[in-house]
Amino acid sequence: MKNKKSDLGEMLKNAGILFAITLIAGLALGFVNELTKEPIAYQQELKIQKACAAVFAEADSFEEMLIKLPEDFILDPAASDIGVQAYPEEVLAYADEHGTQLGTVYQALSAQGDILGYVINVTTHDGYGGDIVLMMGVKMDGTVNGISILEIAETPGLGMQAEAVLVPQFAGKLADSFTYTKTGATAENEIDAISGATITTEAVTNAVNTGLFYFQTAFKEGGNQ
Repeated sequence: MKNKKSDLGEMLKNAGILFAITLIAGLALGFVNELTKEPIAYQQELKIQKACAAVFAEADSFEEMLIKLPEDFILDPAASDIGVQAYPEEVLAYADEHGTQLGTVYQALSAQGDILGYVINVTTHDGYGGDIVLMMGVKMDGTVNGISILEIAETPGLGMQAEAVLVPQFAGKLADSFTYTKTGATAENEIDAISGATITTEAVTNAVNTGLFYFQTAFKEGGNQ
């Protein structure tokens, strides 16, 4: 009986020590998280501003837009992503059909505060290696000012050429939508496909077209934004 009591005491002692270590570690992690939260947020904001500047160099600043809800929109308390649900229904349907998803939208502003256009974040889920995330700048007349790829994991030597091959082709182009070709672009709205990487080409093209469709629906044609 004495040994059992001794063993029980030892177990309780070890449990107490383990609890104390866990508590201290948790408090330390919480402290470090609070300490690094603001610097991390600053770096993320800096990354976003640089990405916006890459596709709209002539803008002086960029301001995140608050997506307005339609008057008859009923907010679902269980909704986890209010921004996405606030896009016009036809835009969401278009994005879903083309395997894409819209993200944050920014106004590209002049030094005087005039709106020069918009920077739209778009993700395509149909890349050969997974999601491809890009930013695209669109001028007020619908011209694609430029695109910048933020995340990509395609096949080295093939789809990973998207930055070098595809990105420059969209800059300065005015088109309602784009299509890709394997035989050499001959029209303003045609993009030369990456040799051996048609899936990547199509995914990026669909992402840009989704951004354009949103712009045309919400801004160019006097949408509710």
